Amino acid sequence: MTVLKARWQRWLQRRIPPAASVLLTQRRIFIIPTRIGAAYGLALALMLMAGINYQNSPAYGLTFLLAAVFIVAILHTYRNLAGLTLHAAGGSPVFMGEQATFRMRLASNGRAHQSISLGWPPQELQRYDVTANGLTECEVRLPAVRRGWLRPGRLRVESRFPLGILVTWSLVDLDQALLVYPKPIPGELPVAAGARDDDDEDQGMRVLGLGADDYQGLKTYQPGDSKRRLHWKAYSRGHGLLVKDFAALAGRDLWLDFGAMQGDVEMRLSLLCYWVLTLSERQQPFALQLPDQVHGPDTGDNHREACLRALALFGQAPIDTLRQRRGAVV
Repeated sequence: MTVLKARWQRWLQRRIPPAASVLLTQRRIFIIPTRIGAAYGLALALMLMAGINYQNSPAYGLTFLLAAVFIVAILHTYRNLAGLTLHAAGGSPVFMGEQATFRMRLASNGRAHQSISLGWPPQELQRYDVTANGLTECEVRLPAVRRGWLRPGRLRVESRFPLGILVTWSLVDLDQALLVYPKPIPGELPVAAGARDDDDEDQGMRVLGLGADDYQGLKTYQPGDSKRRLHWKAYSRGHGLLVKDFAALAGRDLWLDFGAMQGDVEMRLSLLCYWVLTLSERQQPFALQLPDQVHGPDTGDNHREACLRALALFGQAPIDTLRQRRGAVV
């Protein structure tokens, strides 16, 4: 089965090569009967055998009429997909565990196309209609189960219009890829390697977590806040869980250090992802230090996106290398 699948993929690669825009023509469209169509054909065979056995002219006439309907349905089912153009329209990054959304456009080159289904089996296909000379915006979803570049592979495009006794389909590779960030997991940040809890002026530049210098007051407890800062007296008075809020001294930036964390690689990346989002939301400058790269100290949307991208691609090959490997395999 593995050999047959590899040959099938190589044949598809030659017949329908990856491209950002694909026009469905006769070479790229396949058509077979559905289960209903197979039952329809079996019924026609039984009717023909009965007509031959009893030499019944009305049975002959009805059988040939229904057979003609089947033949005409082949043409109409094929024409409903032929001439349709698919354009890749990109997609936005998501976090692991979310639904990745790939955007694409369906364009008609003349006639209308009805009940066009798109998707990646075994996921449920999504159905769209395209008006004559029209353009339809589509969003096809796929679960993001691992971080890094998500390449969904060949998109199944099919139609059973008008009778449902035949299905015409194609497998199109729109050469799309979407970035999947690690899943954010709340947790406490340790002190970076080389720093101490009672740090001096130099080592204080690399303390992880919120500042511990200037007392600002009390705030509501949030997941990830240090339990050592809980204000138990306020809790005993019925004021809920409150934590002491401190602000770092001016000139001290927070360092998110991969090497100072405990746990496996994915857990560390998820925890770093949570703190990148949290500190960015608070507009607090921070730096991200990974074994092979350092980002910051900085703040802002560009810094956040650079850090999230670095976490998503940590330990993975660039997308160009993945494409080359993928092309070599198929």
